[in-house]
Amino acid sequence: MTIAESLLPEFDHEMATTRKLLERVPSEKGTWKPHPKSFALGHLAQLLARMPGWMTAMLRDTEINLATYPGYSIETTPSLLAAFDRNVRAARQALAAAKDADFTVVWSLKHGDRVLMALPRRDVVRTHINHLVHHRGQLSVYLRLNDVPLPSIYGPTADERT
Repeated sequence: MTIAESLLPEFDHEMATTRKLLERVPSEKGTWKPHPKSFALGHLAQLLARMPGWMTAMLRDTEINLATYPGYSIETTPSLLAAFDRNVRAARQALAAAKDADFTVVWSLKHGDRVLMALPRRDVVRTHINHLVHHRGQLSVYLRLNDVPLPSIYGPTADERT
């Protein structure tokens, strides 16, 4: 089994679960924050919609420079879902096409000239999936605090028993 083949089932599962949460984001609550230091709900949802696209860039390029990355805006839920779906399709294609040798290439996260992280792509892709799941967990809390029923993630929730 190739590295890509070992990652694809988890990628597919986590993206499907993430989409179920994004579907429930109330567009009218985009500026809501649970705390003044927190991301706005709309920004957190946009981050989750964009993150699969980072995986495409990770597998295509050798770095992402956050200094040139676009800032956040408030978008409607349908717009976020469309972006998420595009990004997931592209990331899945890039992941499926990646050869084992591609995963040994060092990839860097930069901010301007500063290197924040440099690791082999295999580690970066694995960490990136975890990073997305972390932010999805944050989104589930934001939704709960706004009385939005939560879908099943890894098992039943108080709102959905299956």
